[in-house]
Amino acid sequence: MSHFTRVRTALRDPDLLVQALAAVGFTTVETHDKPQRLYGYKGDARRDRAEVIIRRAHIGRLSNDIGFRRGDDGTFEAVISEYDRSRYDQPWLTKVARAYGHAAALRYAEDNGYEVDTDVLDKDGRRRLVLRRYT
Repeated sequence: MSHFTRVRTALRDPDLLVQALAAVGFTTVETHDKPQRLYGYKGDARRDRAEVIIRRAHIGRLSNDIGFRRGDDGTFEAVISEYDRSRYDQPWLTKVARAYGHAAALRYAEDNGYEVDTDVLDKDGRRRLVLRRYT
């Protein structure tokens, strides 16, 4: 049985988190108003719960669920098994956070009448986003 580790993030919006997870390859993600149970690689129910969940079927045959649980301060913390931390580690969470920031910037642009002028993702993972608003 794998031990689940919790990693604090600065992510707050579940819809943006789902968009970020899609951007890093997870297009099937569950969202719940109340925390739901996470499952281990054998399908066994764990004590850990989360509101945003990537089920193990979408991760890999021997993987556990990956969850994002809302903390008291409103931010999500990643709940990742010790086994899965070998692939879904801090660099992976950094990619998720960057994708979250990109989704947030695009939402801001749309909500405030901006158009995307350029949106370039460099090989090193940096993104250059230029927005314009014509008045």
